[in-house]
Amino acid sequence: MTDSAAQVGHSNATRFRERLERHLESLFTARQSEAGEISPQAADMIGFIASLASGGKRVRALLAFDSFAACGGDADDHRILELGATLELFQTAALIHDDILDRSDTRRGQPSVHRAFETLHRRSGWELDPEHFGTSAAVLTGDLALAMADEAFARISAPAGSPLRRRFDRMKWEVMAGQYLDIVEEVAAPTVQPSAAAARSMTVLRYKSAKYTFEHPTALGALLAGASPEEERVFADVALPIGEAFQLVDDDLGVFGDPAVTGKPAGDDLLEGKRTYLIASAMERASAEEQSLLTRILGAGAADQEDIDRAREVLVSTGARDQALALADSLAALGAERLEQIELPSDASQDQKGALAHLKGMTLSAVARSH
Repeated sequence: MTDSAAQVGHSNATRFRERLERHLESLFTARQSEAGEISPQAADMIGFIASLASGGKRVRALLAFDSFAACGGDADDHRILELGATLELFQTAALIHDDILDRSDTRRGQPSVHRAFETLHRRSGWELDPEHFGTSAAVLTGDLALAMADEAFARISAPAGSPLRRRFDRMKWEVMAGQYLDIVEEVAAPTVQPSAAAARSMTVLRYKSAKYTFEHPTALGALLAGASPEEERVFADVALPIGEAFQLVDDDLGVFGDPAVTGKPAGDDLLEGKRTYLIASAMERASAEEQSLLTRILGAGAADQEDIDRAREVLVSTGARDQALALADSLAALGAERLEQIELPSDASQDQKGALAHLKGMTLSAVARSH
């Protein structure tokens, strides 16, 4: 792919993102006005959704745009804006609910939504339990974000039973299933053989994150442009291993990352008890003493820095970290190989070529964040 194509792709993606930001802002402004007619307090829900949504990198929306444009979609088609909004609102709903499930205090360097509602309760001098209020309000706010995602998708006018609608519905179901499996792994860990834990963790990773972060948005964009079932599969098959690599790297950052980059305290994933591939690999390789240390810290909610550092040392000394990052590299390489095999029509426009070039650059850079 030529440098000129890459420049076109970057320019078009930037313009799309700018349009999407304005579109989301208009959606939030309109809904906040509607909520305000009910009660000023109801408008707080929209305010927290808008605040959280404003911090995203728009990865899912950009993936959808690139595949849409690569398959010949018109960048001025309003439906791609609605699809981008759908994906960003769905992501916001998932983050709100995920932070409740993980008991996370922060997200993107700011208080998580349930903690923000808890603070609102305390500052307002309200009665009863502020923590319960915060959780309850955040559940409802996440549901509202999900409803707004459905509304945005409805404006695309995808008929029931259409490939586009089926893919969107499948994305929602798979994320919910993945989230459930994630919390099951936390409580079922003592009953799972260490040799089986890594495979189980990859199932969680695939359905909770990789598919809805990479595979589904990329396939949805292609379908919106009118891609055939074969073309849909090509884009989905490219995106899935890259999505898996992305999440493996993300899990590494959750333990070893710089809080200034991740927006979460160092070692937060350990304290939340996430049973990631990294953790599963370490538990399989660790001595009884090391397993005891990891078990004590996982899900503890709090630990001193010395214990966190010791747990990190176990992840490194057992070779688990190297193994997880090597798997990420292998999956990223598979995705890159599949990307290179995508062939555009001989009469493909410069915009199509640019979109494919931007898709390649964005997906490969997504997994190069820590190594």
